[in-house]
Amino acid sequence: MSEPHPERPSLLREDKRTFLQKLAEFIHPGPDSTDELIETLADAEDNHIIGAESRAMLEGVIRMADMTSGDVMVAAPRMDRLNIDAPFDELLHQVIDTAHSRFPVFEGDPDNIIGILMAKDLLKLQRAPEHNIRALLRPAVFIPESKGLNDLLRDFRGNRNHLAIVIDEFGRVAGLVTIEDVLEQIVGEIEDEFDVAADEGDIFGLSDRTYRVSGDTPLERVEEAFAVKLADLEPDDHFDTIGGLIAHAMGHVPKRGERHTLAGLDFLVMHTKGGAVKWFRVSPAAQTTGS
Repeated sequence: MSEPHPERPSLLREDKRTFLQKLAEFIHPGPDSTDELIETLADAEDNHIIGAESRAMLEGVIRMADMTSGDVMVAAPRMDRLNIDAPFDELLHQVIDTAHSRFPVFEGDPDNIIGILMAKDLLKLQRAPEHNIRALLRPAVFIPESKGLNDLLRDFRGNRNHLAIVIDEFGRVAGLVTIEDVLEQIVGEIEDEFDVAADEGDIFGLSDRTYRVSGDTPLERVEEAFAVKLADLEPDDHFDTIGGLIAHAMGHVPKRGERHTLAGLDFLVMHTKGGAVKWFRVSPAAQTTGS
């Protein structure tokens, strides 16, 4: 005799909300969309329930759910890659000039990424030159442009990799993304030793009588500070920032250590990030010495 069929669990769950809870939700329904949820956070800030920084971080978490790796990656043309066949001195200079901690390494074709080199691992070659640089490479992680940032952050935390190579739909290298790029979507830009507080200004003097100038400083601000005229130097093009003007004048994305003279001023690239100049050191061109 066959066993009777077990009773199927009820598909309807018991609503344990009280009458007052149901009434409150009827009068003040919760947000039905992401935009409404963000508006709710803004109202919470206006009512002093949460602070401005907390609201910005929560909003970043919410928006990140709809973002992909392709939205935040450093595009391929701006990637700093190392050639496995380059001489050690050339590799060392490139690592020092760009000041990254991790580098994609290619062989032959720049899209043929064979591994990731940690900058600190180059010190091992200085102490033991007989070692092969290939032995220092760590496996490269490849992800599609469509990979969601939430999933990518989970992977970064799980596998302890902090850099991934982004591949487009045709299998070509589209760019790279780091854990810092992902976290900045939540907490805002992560400052480093080259950054200064916003209230210190975008142009400020250094002890050697030179000036540190932010790459996103408006041209008008630079013209006023140094009593020069920059807008007339490129009459056919319009640039809003000094970083954009210098990059156009140099004809390529500036790298750390490069310098360019413009309007009687010497611009030395101190720091770059994401393919853009973060800081210049500026001094009168006549007072500069050889680098």
